[in-house]
Amino acid sequence: MRTAVQKPTKAPINPEAFDSLVSDGLIRQADLVKAFQTALGGTAELESLLLDKYRVPRAELGKALSTFFGCPYVPFDERSVSDPSLLKDLSYDYLKKYHWIPFRRYEQVIDVLIDNPHDLEKGHDIRRAFPGLTIRFSVSLQRDIERYLQLASGDGDMGSISDTLGELRSEARSERDANEESDSIDENNSAIVRLANQIIVEAYRKEASDIHIEPYSDRKETAVRFRVDGTCSTYMRVPATYRRALVSRMKIMASLDIAERRKPQDGKIRFKLGDERLIELRVATLPTAGGNEDVALRILSAKEPLPLEAMEFSSRDLAILLELAEKPHGLILCVGPTGSGKTTTLHAILRHLNTDERKIWTAEDPIEITQEGLRQVQVHPRIGFTFASAMRSFLRADPDVIMIGEMRDKETAEVAIEASLTGHLVLSTLHTNSAVETVSRLLDMGCDSFNFADSMLCVIAKRLCKRLCTACKQSYHPSRQEYDELAASYGAEAWERLGIPYDEAFLLNRNQGCESCHQTGFKGRVPLHELFCNSDDLKNMIQSRARTSDMLRAARETGMTTLMQDGIRKVLGGVTTFKQVRAVSMK
Repeated sequence: MRTAVQKPTKAPINPEAFDSLVSDGLIRQADLVKAFQTALGGTAELESLLLDKYRVPRAELGKALSTFFGCPYVPFDERSVSDPSLLKDLSYDYLKKYHWIPFRRYEQVIDVLIDNPHDLEKGHDIRRAFPGLTIRFSVSLQRDIERYLQLASGDGDMGSISDTLGELRSEARSERDANEESDSIDENNSAIVRLANQIIVEAYRKEASDIHIEPYSDRKETAVRFRVDGTCSTYMRVPATYRRALVSRMKIMASLDIAERRKPQDGKIRFKLGDERLIELRVATLPTAGGNEDVALRILSAKEPLPLEAMEFSSRDLAILLELAEKPHGLILCVGPTGSGKTTTLHAILRHLNTDERKIWTAEDPIEITQEGLRQVQVHPRIGFTFASAMRSFLRADPDVIMIGEMRDKETAEVAIEASLTGHLVLSTLHTNSAVETVSRLLDMGCDSFNFADSMLCVIAKRLCKRLCTACKQSYHPSRQEYDELAASYGAEAWERLGIPYDEAFLLNRNQGCESCHQTGFKGRVPLHELFCNSDDLKNMIQSRARTSDMLRAARETGMTTLMQDGIRKVLGGVTTFKQVRAVSMK
């Protein structure tokens, strides 16, 4: 260790650094004073008290420190690793104790993350550790500095992938110095192989639904983005030298033609995790500008089906759905956009029906959820084995219940309706905006209105919106304007029946942000449902091809809850926000 490094005393942060937290209503002045007194007593760190006891958002605390110290705030980012050469002569225990870490070097400038840039003793010690160099401070939280130290020492969760990325960056500099083209990089390069595997593992660990690999021309770095809880965010950037090697590696894993870059290709990857668990990824490549290819990977983990009771239906809708699912024949449809949980919902119904007395066939593309007791079939449209042909085969195989992955065309819809009229319970999905609009969609496809009216049991419309993080969500008293917006969106008459007045006891919840939810305030997703059930009146309206608005009015008169209404009920229940509900429910 360098002898220049001494043991400074820790200087307390000036209380004025936190004035903005009080003025912004994030903590009361009395609580701030109490936190300082506790910290000065030595029983707890001030930062821990503010974050954990008084629930000050990390981003807001960092912003306050940045404003006070007049330097950038750097939160923890697992994709960033401290330069190892700056740490080789320093003690990790010392850095952890005094909360600073040398992070980057730009020629004669060293970027240092520190909890208190005004600590003169620490500043003097840092300058002695790097004599002759300019020190540029950024403020960071103590726990974030500790995590950066863990990452640098190899104890962090991302040590392996960071090492791989560091290796690629080092090699990329060598390639650039040698003036070599990216085409010369081998997709079987050991670092590329490791990186491709680690990207998949990390996406699965973070519960991502999709991975996007996006190369750019002009030597820009390749972006790797994950979609988590419906939102895309950049996970890492790979040196431009390796853009084609990484894409080619994914294509090799999916058994695609790596020489073909001019047209889209589709394939699948079966990937084994360290715990022997198998996951499947659906892979699509598309040619993009500059002779590049994008890769989109959808993670299809073969998970167990959820029980219907865990799908968060209202008690009324759940009781009706359970009753309809027991019918010996008829058609149950689940509709919504891609990724809204349609297949998950149908498998929850099948789980309820999956008893020894029933023979259940499913045709899927792909098979995302497996259940013992179901006979599940993967369709292959390219060889002529479509949903419609699978349905016809099922009808010769003594079925009680049939599930069809999607009604993609008139032929499939007609066969499904015919099967439901001949003594079979048929379940399927469709891409429509609402439950009532499904009727118009099928009739527009050319289905017979009388047959469809006789076969339909119900249509379930679904959406998924972001769920508030239970660790940090914050209750608040909304303004009168917010209350009126809720009431208007729910429907004035229906809102009156709820009997919820605007008074001091009326509270909602909002997102805040913590370590558990990566500072977003949201973790997981909450389903919204709209259950449109058939009746004698609606059957007549379907047969006469009534307008969608008339059918919607009739359904609401019989007690149907719309997607927006179900979402607002979940807002009132404290599980999401009205902004999130409005984003997925409004047309």
